[in-house]
Amino acid sequence: MIAKTPKPPYYVVIFSNLRTDDDENYSDTSDRMLELAAQQPGYLGVEHARDELGITLSYWADLESIRMWKEHSEHVLARNMGRSRWYKQFMTRIARVERDYGFEKET
Repeated sequence: MIAKTPKPPYYVVIFSNLRTDDDENYSDTSDRMLELAAQQPGYLGVEHARDELGITLSYWADLESIRMWKEHSEHVLARNMGRSRWYKQFMTRIARVERDYGFEKET
C-alpha cells in the first residue's frame, strides 16, 4: 500500500537491509515496530517491500520526530536485535521530501 502523505515538505527514513537466515521473532518484532511507529508524534506513514533486499520507507513530519523514534526504548532493543541476529547488512538514510506527485487509476 502506498502511504498517504501530506503536502511537502516532510521527511523520509529509508531503511535498506539484507537479512540473515535467523527468523526467530523477526516477524513479531517487525509488526510491533510498525504498530509502535504509527503511534509516535510526527509519524505520517510507511511503505515496505522485501525480496532479497528489504526496503522500508517511513515518513515523518520533522527531524525531531525521527530522533524521538530512534530513541524510543523498544525501537532501540529491536535495532540491537537486528544488528546481532537479523541483518547481514543495512543502511539508513534520511531525506527531506521537497516535491511529490502521483497517479491513481479510478476503478
